[in-house]
Amino acid sequence: MYSAAILTMSDACFNSLREDKATPAVRELLESRGFSVMETLLLPDDKDSITESLRSLAAKGYDLIVTTGGTGFSPRDVTPEATLALGGRLACGVCEAMRMNSMRYTPRAMLSRGVCVIVDKSVIINLPGSPKACAENLEFVIEPLKHGIDALNGAVTECARK
Repeated sequence: MYSAAILTMSDACFNSLREDKATPAVRELLESRGFSVMETLLLPDDKDSITESLRSLAAKGYDLIVTTGGTGFSPRDVTPEATLALGGRLACGVCEAMRMNSMRYTPRAMLSRGVCVIVDKSVIINLPGSPKACAENLEFVIEPLKHGIDALNGAVTECARK
């Protein structure tokens, strides 16, 4: 079983102006794929708060930290910048694959600015805010991510496919 945390960024949800539907969608998908969701957080779109929360979650050693929201072009969309502020190693192919897959559904997928980084033993991945887009994106990359997590934790020494 893998451990996970979900961090959702939305001014509207944080201020109770809209129901958070992204977190339940991500939780359901993760749990159906062998992840135990240990923690969920809902934050406003504030770069410093997001970075601090991500740093705290990574320090707890969760295998996967999934963020939702804040990846678009709005001036308040700062999740990628907050994620990159942690440092860590980029895993560009993950979000490139998500955008490529999402282009099958909408040409607006190219506007997603999400990133994926490795911080200590945690993989942090930015998903869009839409529950539908969250599920489509995460579904597409979850199995390769599990292999990456295994490799990160030393459980895989050979990456060639058998």
